[in-house]
Amino acid sequence: MLSDDDRAARLLALTGLTPDILRDRLSDRGVLAAVLEFLINHEPDLIEAADTLQVKPQDIVAAHESLTR
Repeated sequence: MLSDDDRAARLLALTGLTPDILRDRLSDRGVLAAVLEFLINHEPDLIEAADTLQVKPQDIVAAHESLTR
């Protein structure tokens, strides 16, 4: 996702995250939830991420739901 400059810029703009936050706090539940929410709110990103990770899109949605409970 971050290898695409336009997508990376949109991720940062829409989530309020910064490259430093992503680098330093990627294991933080809130940061992970924000990234997954970004993906599930734009189907093309969700599909591409799922394909890249070799998982079903529903798995990404379920991971987001688990993090936000």
